[in-house]
Amino acid sequence: MSDSPSSDPKREVLRHALATLAYRGGKAIRNARLEFSNFRAADGVRTPGQILAHMRDLMDWAFSIATGKREWHDSKPLPWEKEVERFFAALKKLDDYLASSQAMHSSPEKLFQGAIADALTHIGQIAMLRRMAEEPIKGESYYDADIVAGRVGAEQTPPKREF
Repeated sequence: MSDSPSSDPKREVLRHALATLAYRGGKAIRNARLEFSNFRAADGVRTPGQILAHMRDLMDWAFSIATGKREWHDSKPLPWEKEVERFFAALKKLDDYLASSQAMHSSPEKLFQGAIADALTHIGQIAMLRRMAEEPIKGESYYDADIVAGRVGAEQTPPKREF
């Protein structure tokens, strides 16, 4: 099931959640025009670039909690391509830690209910902003998607069927 030495089922579920973030997040940001990063739906609404930077900050925060440091950084968005790279790098860093046998300094449930669940919400926001910016993504059955723990990069298996 995993390359994790400990094979802790809770850590494996977290790793699957990170793979889900990579799959769904990748779909929401893939092929977006560069201008999309600065799309503003209304005053006071974060831009997609700000949301993506926040999602990376969430993954960095989850890593810091897992490693016993609990540090938050509120990053300014980078250019879209760089922010995409940093988001996937932060996912990989957290996934690598979860795959290791190193001690967790937080319960898996707390990591999920905080940073990971928050990031899933933000993926939905980016998907909605894509539609508002007139570049919608196609729907699919995520239940049938090929999502595998450890696959947390930008490269993902193509959807089986989009609608």
